[in-house]
Amino acid sequence: MPDSIDARSVRADDLRYLLAVARAGSRAVAATDLGVDSSTVTRRIRALEKALGVRLVEQGVDGWELTEVGRDVAEGAAPIEAAVERTIDAVAGARANSLRGNVRITAPDAFGAYFVAPAMARLRNENPDLTVEVLTATRQLNLQQSGFDVAIAVGVPMSGKLVTAPLAEYALGLYATDEYFQTRPVPQTAADLTAHSLIWYVESLLQVGDLDLTHHLPALTSRLMSTNVFAQVEATRAGGGIGLLPAFVAMRHPELKRVLGDAVEIRMDFSFAARRERLSSPTVQAIHAALRAEVDARVGELLP
Repeated sequence: MPDSIDARSVRADDLRYLLAVARAGSRAVAATDLGVDSSTVTRRIRALEKALGVRLVEQGVDGWELTEVGRDVAEGAAPIEAAVERTIDAVAGARANSLRGNVRITAPDAFGAYFVAPAMARLRNENPDLTVEVLTATRQLNLQQSGFDVAIAVGVPMSGKLVTAPLAEYALGLYATDEYFQTRPVPQTAADLTAHSLIWYVESLLQVGDLDLTHHLPALTSRLMSTNVFAQVEATRAGGGIGLLPAFVAMRHPELKRVLGDAVEIRMDFSFAARRERLSSPTVQAIHAALRAEVDARVGELLP
């Protein structure tokens, strides 16, 4: 870090470019968000590094990654962006609490579809200048590759770059159809499950520790697997086996009957996570509030 920096050499707009890279974890994604090409992002970041006399970004395995100093600088740049947005609102005569810009959320498939999507639809209706992208996949968070502002994860993401908070607890149970049991005995104890086909995730691809089957039903192995919970539901509905499914998903299909409801119920947690430099964003705070309201109003679905 140089002994002194001429503040006149630091362009506030370059700080916004760094903030975009911090959020996206990718030069290409940041360029798309900013409406420019990738070379412009590179040029503006290098100019900022030259003005400050420090390295702000470095090449990671999957894209650009901010250095420790870069993360601190990006966090300090957030109020600049907020000030620009307030100025635009003032000139446009928008409501004082109106949100604008783009925000990207990543969430597990089912929770993203049934909880995040309706919550964001209502938030969008209140803030028509806000653009929301919801990416759904049940996977380990990859900060550089995925590029997100907010993440909903199963369990607690293990990363010093994220600040996490509990969002909701949810229940999973065993479900099957009457068709499946037409030619098979209904299990009376958990030990009887070894004679049945279990439908679950492809664990070798999932890499989400909380969903490791051995943590919950160590004597069982899955014979029909998918990385997508909706595919698991359809396989269970088709009589392909006994599915270990979130209750808030299974309850939407009356033909799915609970199996060993008194003996097998698994509880897991959804966490809300955001990069440290995004916590002060009014948009991130509004998303957190909207999701909290959604899960609080529908806790009976998550924990029936």
